[in-house]
Amino acid sequence: MDLGFKGSVAVVTAASKGLGAAIAEELAREGANLVLCSRDQISISVLADRLSKQYGVKTLGLAADVSLVRDIDMLIDHTMSEFGRVDALLCNAGGPKGGSFLSMTDEDWEKAFQTNLMSTVRLIRGFYPHLKVTGGKIVTIASSSVKIPIPGLVLSNTFRAGVAGLMKTLASELGPSGILLNTVSPGRILTDRVVEIDEARAQREGKSLVQVQQEVIQEIPLGRYGQPKELAVFAAFLLSKQNTYVTGSTFFIDGGMVKAL
Repeated sequence: MDLGFKGSVAVVTAASKGLGAAIAEELAREGANLVLCSRDQISISVLADRLSKQYGVKTLGLAADVSLVRDIDMLIDHTMSEFGRVDALLCNAGGPKGGSFLSMTDEDWEKAFQTNLMSTVRLIRGFYPHLKVTGGKIVTIASSSVKIPIPGLVLSNTFRAGVAGLMKTLASELGPSGILLNTVSPGRILTDRVVEIDEARAQREGKSLVQVQQEVIQEIPLGRYGQPKELAVFAAFLLSKQNTYVTGSTFFIDGGMVKAL
């Protein structure tokens, strides 16, 4: 299926690795020109250069911390000055630190709030006038914790749920502008972040990483961790011109792990 990305412009945040990088590559494969950002200028420049050469698309790699207002403003300004339009926005950010409620300081809560919730608010608000022109699509990356909280991840459980609530609300508010918004919630997709979570659980429970991963696999009907590309192809559809009627939904890419209705 041709997703209709040729000639379009997609913005992907936290794109240097993991799910962000996988989605960026899928969009490039479909022909989208890309604006990519990461806190690491070298990593994001390397990725942008590779995708441009491999898929023949235009790319712009920028160093930006999405928890900072000035960096989001810079991202928007550079996108419009370089390309003059935006058709798709993928809001992504690194997960907050793990730990229990009583272990978190005010500074921990504030950092997670700015990085994982306010970044989405500011990105959508800032790109809204431009997305309205193109009838653009927005996808946020959350977590299976929006349905079932994950032990030891109180910050993620709180703010990922907030993002899902925001997206559901905006589907109603921005729908008349022709903008479609959805949330993609990964289960156990094999990224560095998921390995870190498993390692923290292994340390907490006095087990090996292999033991923990085998226990996790027992909870997944498909019997394995997912691959980033398996999520990326679905996110690409939601961001594409082929998506004309799906909005306000939260999708679990989890191999059947989440048992709740």
